[in-house]
Amino acid sequence: MPYRWTDPETLTLWPHRSLGPRGFAWTMGLLSTGLSLPMATQLGHKTLWVILAFVAGTVSALWAAIRRNQSDRAIRETLILSRDSVTLTRQSRRLQSWEANPHWVRLTLYETGGPVPLYLTLSGNGREVEIGAFLTPEERRDLGADLARRLAALR
Repeated sequence: MPYRWTDPETLTLWPHRSLGPRGFAWTMGLLSTGLSLPMATQLGHKTLWVILAFVAGTVSALWAAIRRNQSDRAIRETLILSRDSVTLTRQSRRLQSWEANPHWVRLTLYETGGPVPLYLTLSGNGREVEIGAFLTPEERRDLGADLARRLAALR
């Protein structure tokens, strides 16, 4: 699961990352090698430059797309539970924070009607915030059950 309780009060969530740095290097290396094979037959011909332009464009576009995806997925959510407060911090491109009294916090799992299936939210202090939108529906269901138990124990 892409979340972990580091101690009984602190939950850290992060999105799945199927392509790590090593996989990225292998992908780019294999793509470059595979696309350069047709160029070997054109050595010494003018058509080499046409093929080279398309190969360079393809490799550059894939490189940029994967790097952009990796930066978009650099999200970390931290939920800290204590007797005095429940604090949710989301770090992506900017830092967002929410805090409420645990006695008044309400956990809701919307089966339908949310931006994602099984939309999980925390509400309190006049706001409703999502948690774990990047998790799979099953992971959100499990997280919701786990959070419900821990919030009940705080009360």
